[in-house]
Amino acid sequence: MQKILIIAGTLILLIGLLWPVIGKIPLGRLPGDIIINRPGLKVYLPFTSMIVISIVISLVMWFFRK
Repeated sequence: MQKILIIAGTLILLIGLLWPVIGKIPLGRLPGDIIINRPGLKVYLPFTSMIVISIVISLVMWFFRK
């Protein structure tokens, strides 16, 4: 449990330090992300972004299991 907490804390710290760089990544504005913008209604469906994030998380989890 200690190892997991240390890794989680380190990841949160790294994300916080790299936030200005992470904000420039075009996640949420990729081709395949659908935005419906009508008067009184805004719907955002980030299909491509969800797939990319899922693949990255799967690769990281696979790397740590080995």
